[in-house]
Amino acid sequence: MRVGIGFDVHPFADVNRPLVLGGVRFEGERGLAGHSDSDVVAHAVADALLGAAGLGDIGMHFPDTDPAWAGASSIELLGHVVAMVRDAGYSVGNVDCTVVLEAPKLAPRREEMQQALTVMVGAPVTVKGKRAEGLGALGRGEGVACWAVALVDQA
Repeated sequence: MRVGIGFDVHPFADVNRPLVLGGVRFEGERGLAGHSDSDVVAHAVADALLGAAGLGDIGMHFPDTDPAWAGASSIELLGHVVAMVRDAGYSVGNVDCTVVLEAPKLAPRREEMQQALTVMVGAPVTVKGKRAEGLGALGRGEGVACWAVALVDQA
């Protein structure tokens, strides 16, 4: 068995973009800035899986300097990562995520996020939402961060 830790953070965008978290679009919420759709949850899960399999990080495989990934769906990028992990001889046991943000509340959409991620990963993915309680940039509502831990085993 191997364990990987993933992390991602994005500020809220100054332009009108949709907010996507865990493959779920949050209508009417301010989106995140970034090269792809900036889904911090999918990015953290991808990094955790890549780390667990010893395959580097998301920036190595999908650099933000490559125009091919501009506006890309992060949940689809996660699908590519899962294929890489499987091709390296690993199966995913589970992934656990902690998302830190002031708003929106994740609880009403948690099951939908977990389902979208679980389907893409092919193993259970859990999502927890936490607030930064007013501390720092996340506490001031300037962006969203996510930590993820993945367990993989040799297939």
